[in-house]
Amino acid sequence: MGMTIANGVLDTMHARAIPSSGEELPVIGMGTWQTFDVAPSDAQRLAPVVDAFAAAGGRLIDSSPMYGRAEEVAGRLRGHLPNAFVATKVWTRGREEGEREIERSMRLMRADPIDLIQIHNLLDWRTHLGTLRRLKDEGRVRYIGITHYVKSAFDDLASIMRSEQIDFVQLPMSITLPDAERRLLPLAAERRIAVIVNRPFEGGSLFRRGALSPIARELGIESWGELFLRWIIAHEEVTCVIPATANIEHLRENLRAGEQRLLTRDECDALRAAL
Repeated sequence: MGMTIANGVLDTMHARAIPSSGEELPVIGMGTWQTFDVAPSDAQRLAPVVDAFAAAGGRLIDSSPMYGRAEEVAGRLRGHLPNAFVATKVWTRGREEGEREIERSMRLMRADPIDLIQIHNLLDWRTHLGTLRRLKDEGRVRYIGITHYVKSAFDDLASIMRSEQIDFVQLPMSITLPDAERRLLPLAAERRIAVIVNRPFEGGSLFRRGALSPIARELGIESWGELFLRWIIAHEEVTCVIPATANIEHLRENLRAGEQRLLTRDECDALRAAL
C-alpha cells in the first residue's frame, strides 16, 4: 500500500489481504452494536465519528438486523464513508425469511451488491449458506461468512471452517481470551479464511483497570484501547477488528492502534503478563 514509517507511526493504516481474493482491508473497522442503534433522525450526530474513520482510511462497517436500527443508521451515513466495505448478517430461520431479511438489509444499508453477508451466530446456517452462495454467484454478495461471539461455539465454527467454502469468519478474541488465538486462527490461515474480531474489549469489561504498565509505556502505547487492539492486530491471521464507539476520542485511540508498528510476539506476551 505504499506505507512509510516515521518514529514508529505509519502514514496510513495497516491493511491485510482477504485470502480468497487478495483485496486489502484496513485492520481497524467499525462495529455498530448499540452505538448505531439510535433514532434514524439522530444519525447525523454520528457523522463526525464516521468522517474521522473515513479520513483515517477506515472502510469496513459491520452491522446486523439484531442491532435494532443500526443498519438503517449506517445506511443514512453511507455518504460519509465513500470507500465503505459494507458487512451485515442474516439472523433468522428459514430460506424465505432469510431472503427477505437479506433484501431488507441491502435496502437499509444502501448496498446492492453488498460486500459481505455473514450468518449471525450460526442460526440456521445450512439453510442460509445455500442462499448466500446463490447470491454470490449472482453477483449480489461479494463475500460470505459465519459469526459467533462466545467461545463455546468455537467447535461449531471450526467444523464449518473445515467443511465449507467461506470467505470470512467473525469471532471473539481479546488479550485475556486466547482461545481463538490457539484454536481458530491457525485453521483460518490453513483454509484461507479472513478473520474479523468482535468483542475486542469484552463488552468494555477490560477497561476496568488502573494505569498502563511500564512495558506498555515503553512501547509507546497511550491508552488501554490502543493496547488491546494492537495486541489483536499483531496476529497476522487477523484481517480486521471491529470495535464499536460513538465517541470520537475513543475512535481516535482505536485508529491509532492501526497506525503504529506491529508488535512482536515477545512484546504481546509481555503485555499480557503485565495485566
